[in-house]
Amino acid sequence: MSQDVSRAIGDYLSHLGVERGLADNTLRSYRRDLSRYLGFLSSRELTDPSAITELDISAFLGAAHRRRRPRAAQHGQRGSHDRGRARSAPLLVARTAVTADVTAAVKPPRPAARLPKALPLSDIEAILNAAGAPGTTLASRDRALLEMLYGTGARISEAVGLDIDDLDLQEGVVLLRGKGGKQRIVPLGSYALAALGDYLTVSRPALVSATTRTPAVFLNARGGRLSRQSAWTVLTKAADRAGIGTDVSPHTLRHSFATHLLDGGADVRVVQELLGHASVTTTQIYTLVTVEKLREIYATAHPRASR
Repeated sequence: MSQDVSRAIGDYLSHLGVERGLADNTLRSYRRDLSRYLGFLSSRELTDPSAITELDISAFLGAAHRRRRPRAAQHGQRGSHDRGRARSAPLLVARTAVTADVTAAVKPPRPAARLPKALPLSDIEAILNAAGAPGTTLASRDRALLEMLYGTGARISEAVGLDIDDLDLQEGVVLLRGKGGKQRIVPLGSYALAALGDYLTVSRPALVSATTRTPAVFLNARGGRLSRQSAWTVLTKAADRAGIGTDVSPHTLRHSFATHLLDGGADVRVVQELLGHASVTTTQIYTLVTVEKLREIYATAHPRASR
């Protein structure tokens, strides 16, 4: 590799340490990445920085991404700072001898999509049973809210945005308004129907305010529409009472809804319609969860799954 490149690397690392004040650990990471990049260029007999092309840089980034991916799967996705550092080596070397930035059109590899977290059915049932303080007006509302979230896979914004006219308990369906104003009709299971029926006939009338008169299904203690933040709090308190050790959000119920349907044999396109996804590709990430589950069962049950 040319002396110009080695000098440029030294100058760059000095700049990071002195002018930008990066920590020693970060500098070591940069130095390691740069060394790998120089080795990569040497393996391709690229000794002139001006000869480096977009294809060379893309190949290096792809190799770096594949090397990091197993660790990312174990420890969570790497942050934007790490992805930026991985790109610093080709940027530096490409700019040492050419005025045109050959990295401008290079897009770093996209990080692998995180698999959604779904709770086992036993945890879901524990949360639903722990919803609300027994005997209170709000307990019925909280149970109905959580039963509907898990029973329909609704987003939290769709649930709190529901109006009375969006429910048809006779037919057992609910009209959900999703992103971009798109609407979909989703069936209500027997548990959600029972919880909603109890709430609407007993508890909601006690919460209705003569001053607000809102058509909202889910009301707060003052008779107004329940907010997203308050609905979130209902779930987190129920999860705490149920002793669930992991973080639980409204989206956790949505993920669990989709995963449990697929585990039960539902077609992915049916789940797509129920979730309101515009593309089946978005829904297919949930199939990865079920594949992982199948792999775990296979690994523990099949006599020749492992040595």
